[in-house]
Amino acid sequence: MLAEQDADLAEVVGRLGTPPLWARTPGFATLVHIILEQQVSLASARAAFNRLKDALGEVTPERVLTLNDSDLKAIGFSRQKTAYARYLAEAVGNKSLDLTILNELDDEAVRAALTKLKGIGSWSADIYLLMALCRPDVWPSGDLALAIAVHQVKRLPTRPGKEELDAIGRAWQPYRAVAARVLWHHYLNPQKTA
Repeated sequence: MLAEQDADLAEVVGRLGTPPLWARTPGFATLVHIILEQQVSLASARAAFNRLKDALGEVTPERVLTLNDSDLKAIGFSRQKTAYARYLAEAVGNKSLDLTILNELDDEAVRAALTKLKGIGSWSADIYLLMALCRPDVWPSGDLALAIAVHQVKRLPTRPGKEELDAIGRAWQPYRAVAARVLWHHYLNPQKTA
């Protein structure tokens, strides 16, 4: 549907096919993985998350809280991300954040619930909404890969900032998450010729 309305998105889909859904299981482990992805490459975050799974078996709040700073550093957590993972584990553990009800809330209520935690900002909340809750109209305008992809696909003179990216994304409402997936598909493809 979006490809019918936007020739640039149509070109990406025509060249690369339909993008993957990149769906993730809602819950604590996915939020920890998203924290690890903040401001690093996906490969680096994935490697650290896999080491965490290897160390714990199952990534739960209780098990994360058993690891000390040295353990988490060896896994690949920075000092900041160690603190963020602990805040999240404590909030889920003491029920000040109930992840099981997020799917029942609208997008803004989910953002509010997540961003009240230290270490979870708009980008992290948007990625959770888009990939774990599979919401159709989430537009993570703070995402660097998305900005680079829009710059390339739309052949803009400069890479758009957050405000310009928000303005561009409005054209794809109410399916901005679909547009984001198409654009990420372009970004992740090694043959980025547009």
